[in-house]
Amino acid sequence: MDLFTLAMNKNNSNKPLAERMRPRNLDEFYGQEHIVGKGKLLRRLIETDNLTSIILYGPPGVGKTTLASIISKETKCEFLKLNATTIGVKEIKEYINKAEDMLYLYGKRSIFFIDEIHALKRGAQQDVLLDAVEKGIVILVGATTENPYFEINGALLSRSKIFQLEQLTCEEIIKILKNILTDKERGYGSLKVEAAEEALNYISELCGGDARSAINALEICVLSTAKNEKGIIVVDKTVAQESMQKPVVSYDASGDNHYDIVSAFIKSLRGSDPDAALYWFGRMVVGGEDPRFIVRRIIVHASEDVGMADPQAMLIAHAAWNALETIGMPEARIPIAQAIIYIATAPKSNDVVMAVDRAIEDARKNQFRVPIHLRDTHYKGSEKLGNGVGYKYPHNYPGNYVEQQYFPDEMGHKEYYKKNEENN
Repeated sequence: MDLFTLAMNKNNSNKPLAERMRPRNLDEFYGQEHIVGKGKLLRRLIETDNLTSIILYGPPGVGKTTLASIISKETKCEFLKLNATTIGVKEIKEYINKAEDMLYLYGKRSIFFIDEIHALKRGAQQDVLLDAVEKGIVILVGATTENPYFEINGALLSRSKIFQLEQLTCEEIIKILKNILTDKERGYGSLKVEAAEEALNYISELCGGDARSAINALEICVLSTAKNEKGIIVVDKTVAQESMQKPVVSYDASGDNHYDIVSAFIKSLRGSDPDAALYWFGRMVVGGEDPRFIVRRIIVHASEDVGMADPQAMLIAHAAWNALETIGMPEARIPIAQAIIYIATAPKSNDVVMAVDRAIEDARKNQFRVPIHLRDTHYKGSEKLGNGVGYKYPHNYPGNYVEQQYFPDEMGHKEYYKKNEENN
């Protein structure tokens, strides 16, 4: 081994494990089979070096930066890595000018990889980039944990293909960890490390699909554990528990993760699954959601999804609100949970929401005057206008009911509320 190779290996060993183990090509890449599996679009674009502008969107530790790194190795284009949190309009323009020179002088296109692209300001920064993308001077590769439809202007989105990356499964995380334990070049294959299955399972379950978090935990396990009398580093579940940090709650009260969890909560209520509804409720509580927001949704769905099938649901929902206002959290979690269970297990009907939506739609279309017999008679002079003439007071009739026209005359009679109707 020459001095240069020795120095390179030494420098590599000083890097964090997650950086050393970063996949060097698509064959070493774990997960995201739906976009980089054999024959999938993104894989084909990378392998043929025909990449167009793309946005890689997904949670932390799922491979966005790694894919950009692989692209940088596979492409013949100039590859430039930028960070949206530190770059300004002036710098972007300078890099675009260099890319333009590279294109016209040498016929070589440039790829701009912009990490945290959601941090680029709408307007100035994104517009400068848009112009270069439109002209074909720059191929954009953006990475973001935030929903690009919320954070990036429509014109730039329309010129980019969005690839959504998902959290890695526990099985994929375990494969990554086992690969590290056997890799002699970059991992711990040259060490005697015995990791118990329950330790790897524990790490994979608590990392939340974040490969970087799992790798960091394994690194702490190995580095913090002394060799036993046989020279073996034993990583058991206790070591894993001590090394694994408490998982970061993935919840942003203003981002799309918030809306996804709220959507799951609502659909669980509607789908009569109290256990799932309680889980999503727990996710919101742990994530710091305003409990008033949660209970407001419960009140809405007491009518929207249960309605007249069990009117008691509305009272239970309002009781949860009163409990929250009276005793506050965390105690109010119990009556709120009671309301969730009640609504989830109650019979379902959307007749109320269907009825009111039909009525509002007709109200938008038809602005007919109130019939004479229904008009107000409580002001002086109303009799001279004929208001109230012909009105039949129901309590003057048997059963306190008499048939008469309550709609505008031009509409005849409409049936909005159809009791026991199956509304699909």
